[in-house]
Amino acid sequence: MAKIVAGIGSSHVPSIGRAYDQNKQADPAWQPLFDGYEPVKRWLEEEVKADVVILVYNDHGTEFFLDRYPTFALGVADSYQVADEGYGKRPLPDFPGDANFSEHLANSLVADEFDMTLCQEMALDHGFLTAMPLLWEPGENEWPVKVVPLLVNVIQHPLPTGQRCFKLGQALRRAVESYPEDLRVAIVGTGGLSHQLNGERFGLINEEWDKAWLQNIQDDPKALAQLSHKEVMTAAGAEGGEVIMWLVMRGAMTEQVKERHRFYYAPMTTGMAVLALENEGNTPA
Repeated sequence: MAKIVAGIGSSHVPSIGRAYDQNKQADPAWQPLFDGYEPVKRWLEEEVKADVVILVYNDHGTEFFLDRYPTFALGVADSYQVADEGYGKRPLPDFPGDANFSEHLANSLVADEFDMTLCQEMALDHGFLTAMPLLWEPGENEWPVKVVPLLVNVIQHPLPTGQRCFKLGQALRRAVESYPEDLRVAIVGTGGLSHQLNGERFGLINEEWDKAWLQNIQDDPKALAQLSHKEVMTAAGAEGGEVIMWLVMRGAMTEQVKERHRFYYAPMTTGMAVLALENEGNTPA
C-alpha cells in the first residue's frame, strides 16, 4: 500500500529560481533563504526517501490562460517538460512522471466527486519548478523522484474555497492509500505567503499573519479552511490568496502532525517560507 510520508509547504517565488540558476546561494541577500531549505532537503534525502512527489501549484499563464483555466488539473503523463516562460527554459532536467499512479489518483478522485482536468502533456512553470531543486537535488539529467503535478486555480475567479482544497487533500490521502503498490509519497503545497503585486497595496507583507499561518496550518487547519477569500486576501494581499494550496497538502496529512523544520524570510515583496511536516498517528485530518 502506498502511504504519505511527508508534507511540505513552500513558497514558489520566481526570483528564487532565478537566484538558484545564477548560483547566488552564497549571496548575502539570498543565503538565508537557501540555508533555510537545507535541513528539509537533508531530511527528505536521508529519512523520507520518497518515491513520488505530488506537487500542488498554479500555472501562471504558461500552460493555461484566462480563457480556459481549470479548477483542478492532474498530470497523468510519463514525463513533464520544463516550460519556457519567455526568457528560455531553466537549466533543469525534465521530470519523470508515474502514469500508472497518476491514473489511479485520477480514478479515485473522480469517484470521490472531484472533477479533474486530466493532462497527458504539461509544461511546468515556476509555480512547480521553484520548490523542486530546493527540496530534491537534481542530477545532470534526472531527478531522484517521480512527480505528479496537481494544479489548483488561484488565478481566475471563481476560485475553489479553502475548504474545497482541504477536502481535496483528504481525498488525495484516500486515493494514495488505496494504491496497491508500496510507494512512499511526499506531498508539497506551494504558493505565498503574503504578497500583493498590484494596486495601492503593492509590496504588502504581513509577517504576523504569515507566522500565524505557519503555526495554525499545523494546529488548526480546519479553521484556516473556513476563511473566505476576502479574509485571506485582506490580510495577506491579493496574490497571498494562493496559500489555499497549502491546505491541499495539509488535508492529505493526519490530524496530528509533527513539525520537522520551519523557516520564514521576508526581505523583499513576498513572505517566503518552507514548512516540513510528518504524520503522527493514523487519524485523518
